[in-house]
Amino acid sequence: MKIQNVTDASFKTYGRVHEGYVLSDIQKEMQHTPLPREVVYVPSVEEMEGLSEAERLKNQFFGELPIQIGYCNGYNKKLNALEYHRSSELNIAITDMILLVGRQQDIQADYTYDTSLVEAFFVPAGTMVEMYATTLHYAPCSVGENGFRCVVILPKGTNTENTVPLEEKGEMSLMVAKNKWLIAHKEAGIKNAFCGLQGENITLE
Repeated sequence: MKIQNVTDASFKTYGRVHEGYVLSDIQKEMQHTPLPREVVYVPSVEEMEGLSEAERLKNQFFGELPIQIGYCNGYNKKLNALEYHRSSELNIAITDMILLVGRQQDIQADYTYDTSLVEAFFVPAGTMVEMYATTLHYAPCSVGENGFRCVVILPKGTNTENTVPLEEKGEMSLMVAKNKWLIAHKEAGIKNAFCGLQGENITLE
């Protein structure tokens, strides 16, 4: 699979790179987070949310809306699923990593999605990337045999447990958490997820 760079013009469909933000304290806090062999996601870390850098991101990027700062760490080579939110997501690459992304506009009327449409982008360590609300994404992929560490910043409450049950039909059947709509590949075995990814469960060698 061709791996493009997040600074390439082709990424403008999915998001943009943000520069000019001081992120050193958030990056320092991330050094204390685990790097397991599987992928782990933690939506909210109080130590990072209390930093002055977090306040600036809340005010300048999210327009003063409450935010949560968490992380996604681990080792990963597979697509497995694609998700989207009703809001942009900020990722800060603590290590080099690769994003597999697609467009919400390419989801079919029956909520299936052809994985041949997925594109891959390399994100260098230290880069802050915005992914638009219409960008399909999931856990980053590792570069080589190294694990990845990624800061994940979203509106507060995103990816936390639903308080309403899943519905059997329509877009609500994809809503596996607050502000999180997910389409899985059957090979991933994600419990209670709608398995609508059709084609190869992309693997980066």
